[in-house]
Amino acid sequence: MTEPSTSGIWVEKYRPRTLSDMVGQEGIVPLLTAYAKQKSLPHLMFAGPPGTGKTTAALALARDLFGEEWRQSFLELNASDERGIETVRTTIKEYARSAPIGGVGFKLLFLDEADNLTAEAQASLRRMMERYSTACRFILSCNYSSRVIDPIQSRCAVFRFHAYSPADVRKQLERVARGEKVEVAEPAYEAILVAADGDLRRATNLLQLTATYANPVTLDVVRRAATIPLRDEVEEMLKLALTGTWKDFMAARDRLYRLFTERGASGEDILRAIHGYLPDIPDASVPPERKIDLVDFLGEIDFRLAMGGSERLQLETVLARLSNLKAHGT
Repeated sequence: MTEPSTSGIWVEKYRPRTLSDMVGQEGIVPLLTAYAKQKSLPHLMFAGPPGTGKTTAALALARDLFGEEWRQSFLELNASDERGIETVRTTIKEYARSAPIGGVGFKLLFLDEADNLTAEAQASLRRMMERYSTACRFILSCNYSSRVIDPIQSRCAVFRFHAYSPADVRKQLERVARGEKVEVAEPAYEAILVAADGDLRRATNLLQLTATYANPVTLDVVRRAATIPLRDEVEEMLKLALTGTWKDFMAARDRLYRLFTERGASGEDILRAIHGYLPDIPDASVPPERKIDLVDFLGEIDFRLAMGGSERLQLETVLARLSNLKAHGT
């Protein structure tokens, strides 16, 4: 078997170079393609969860607009690194007010994670977008558009990126596997899709990680490499908790601890997996009206984790709540 290539980061190596190469986001890519063909576009805001193609779309749009010399008319900044007002007043201002190069008539400034800008920086950025709109178009990328002030949002065409479908993620993974000469077993593909949860970047990184362990990539390899709980592991844990017996509750608790210690999963990862499995719990085990209560309870647990609560204690509380449903009757 040919050894897979280990040089380079596969996410970057197989990042689509043009808008036509992108998979998914069918409601967004055609509009961006029309902007590129017309050589005209407003300020843009790309909002959505990580790994859904926001940065890729910005880079591909720049290439389609400016051609091979696109880097001369494109500046990328990360607001997580440079989030203060001085960055807006210096770096952004100097770039935005400089004359554009080439025949398009404007430059592109891509500000990644714009929702991390301070309130003062956002207010200053709004003025820059107004003052230098002729020579520079801004593309703002954010995970949470609600953290961006309304005056900025009103000056942008907002595109909301959604998590990739399993079919789209699978298509890209197969492309990478062919390029790297990696064989992937069908159960391994399914496990990666579940672990990635619509995040194409996470899926590609997981494929590269598992391919360094072994080729072909099997389900067992994915289990060893993935640092987030897989669906079947969480399902087995919850089934034990739902029996309502002390013995099975302790067995579920042991499985929870193994997810922490042997798999290195975080409390947020486990809680996300529980939330994803909740709708598929049979109604005979948990009636729909109790599932509604559980969703509310999981939201409270998520808040506690965000506030620094003990991961083990909070997740044990979830297992106890599930066990009590059967013990006290549903």
